Amino acid sequence: MYQINLLKEMKLYLGAGKNNFTMSHGSFSYSRIEGLNSFALNEVQNAKNGFDLIYGTKRKHELCRIKVREKDGRIHVDCHGKYPKGVNRFRVSFPSNPKEKIYGCGETYSKFNLKNEKIRIWVAEHQNAGRIGKKMIRQKATQRIIGKGDDRTGRFSTYESYYAQPTFVSSDCWYAHVDTDSYCEFDFRKKNVITLNLQEEPHFVIENAHSFEELSQRMSSLLGRQRELPDWIYDGAVLAMQGGTEVLQKKIDRALEAGVKLCGVWSQDWCGCRRTGFGYQVMWNWEWDRELYPGLDRKIAEWKEQGIHFLGYINPFMALEKDLYKEASAKGYCVHDKRGRDYLVKITTFPAAMIDFTNPEAYSWYKRIIRDNMIGFGLSGWMADFGEYLPVDCVLYSGEDPEMLHNRWPAIWAKMNREVIEEAGKQDEIFFFTRAGYTGTVRESAMMWTGDQHVDWSVDDGLPSVIPATLSLAMSGYGITHSDAGGYTSVMHMKRTKELLMRWEEMNVFSPLLRTHEGNRPSLNVQFDADEELLKHTAECSVMHAALKPYLKDLVRQTAEKGTPVIRPLFYHYHESTAYEITDEYMLGRDVLVCPVVKEGKTGRNVYLPNDSWIHMFTHKEYQGGTFYEEAPLGRPAVYVRKGSEYADILLNTERVK
Repeated sequence: MYQINLLKEMKLYLGAGKNNFTMSHGSFSYSRIEGLNSFALNEVQNAKNGFDLIYGTKRKHELCRIKVREKDGRIHVDCHGKYPKGVNRFRVSFPSNPKEKIYGCGETYSKFNLKNEKIRIWVAEHQNAGRIGKKMIRQKATQRIIGKGDDRTGRFSTYESYYAQPTFVSSDCWYAHVDTDSYCEFDFRKKNVITLNLQEEPHFVIENAHSFEELSQRMSSLLGRQRELPDWIYDGAVLAMQGGTEVLQKKIDRALEAGVKLCGVWSQDWCGCRRTGFGYQVMWNWEWDRELYPGLDRKIAEWKEQGIHFLGYINPFMALEKDLYKEASAKGYCVHDKRGRDYLVKITTFPAAMIDFTNPEAYSWYKRIIRDNMIGFGLSGWMADFGEYLPVDCVLYSGEDPEMLHNRWPAIWAKMNREVIEEAGKQDEIFFFTRAGYTGTVRESAMMWTGDQHVDWSVDDGLPSVIPATLSLAMSGYGITHSDAGGYTSVMHMKRTKELLMRWEEMNVFSPLLRTHEGNRPSLNVQFDADEELLKHTAECSVMHAALKPYLKDLVRQTAEKGTPVIRPLFYHYHESTAYEITDEYMLGRDVLVCPVVKEGKTGRNVYLPNDSWIHMFTHKEYQGGTFYEEAPLGRPAVYVRKGSEYADILLNTERVK
């Protein structure tokens, strides 16, 4: 529990500074010029439900007053002052438990516990050419020496994330949320101090709870909650397919013949494709490509009658080659540069224009595109990609500072998608999923996916990175997440193997949505129907996922009603020291513990079970907790059910429906 009186030791620094951002392919290099000066705490004035901290000069001249109040169990910290001209930097530091661990801040991939780290709160492209290039070079060099590449691609403080949020949770069961939109940094490197480096006056809340379930409820009452999902998404797998109507039909037929419980197909190229040096990419023109997909309108209706829903893809950009962009440009709907021209952002190998959502007409126009060309066409869902690319040197219709709007852009994008579905009255039938986020995304986005993982086993970017990414989102208040089964990014010699796809599929069985991805180079990477063994494995995973439907639906309902995440860290329910450090296991709700195999070539793994009674989902062997080695051949992952669960009969008999 965090004690309000500890804030009487808060330190304040004020200064002036200038940001220097350089954006390349959505990745931001950042430097700053600034000076900070500390100010003395001249006085503590008691007040009803709290106190005021008075900071000033040595002559007792008041420059700043921080009001600390406790209301309805929430500690509010609000800074107000009469600052010298030019002050735009604020640093506050306050005591913390040196033994506590820190989680959250949005989505972090290679580390879960953020203690001893500094993290920047700025949404950006997580995967960038610089990091990928370094990874390839280091792997190639180390493979010559020891036969295995180095997973790490840089210092943690340099990593960027699609989803950044000024919210963190302590292992002592309290959270803090800062009300800010500008670039900021949270510094947890000192054992007994937490430091917030801000570019706006400090305004934040701290709230305690007696359990992490209660903490999630309290935090979600502030930040918002996701809604329940359409019933059909639990009825099996959503398989990625693209390349045309005939290709899709053949793949669907083969999947059904193999026994796949197919609830959806996801075709990101429904609107066309382009082939670039990066791979097979979507043509960003948000209307049906009749040439690539002849008769798709009839097929979508036909497949839906079979219980197979069609999903597509959209993002906030426009392809320059197509008529939709020409219309947007002619009407002045694009984000502009300082010369008044459309601001063209380079994405992988090609430039694109971004729609200006601060323009009410442009916002409504884009909603009509989604309503008419996607919902009206029969789509049951889509990937609402990107949101993290707003340039800080652009000119917006509203006149707002893009530096202050950059972080909020993903939430604005998610809000648009939510609104158009609700306005169509389709919220119980259609959903979307996003990858970028910030404060506000929690209440606007239907579901997150963890972005563009590499098609490999690397700790920072591959299969293992999904778990800490998901858990950090959970501890930031976002509770409904999944990942691309098989990963997405394939560059140079990096190719998806059959083993990787099978392990990823069986992990994603135990998530709200089982969905595959073909990747950016489909022809070079193994797909779900590459051979009979893989097809059978995909079928078995789809059956298992469908069997979990009652349990998953209940978990999602809890998220919508209480804010408790579907996927949770072990310490959420078990206050054991090891549970606070685990990053390769997770709880699926209260009753299922999932221990995926995340290392190449392994047919088992070391498992940690908290002190409780557990039953192996497939062997039905019973355990009482502890650490041990578990055999986990392909198709039989190490998954455990809490003995006494009200869902035990369902969870321990997932193979009945095969």
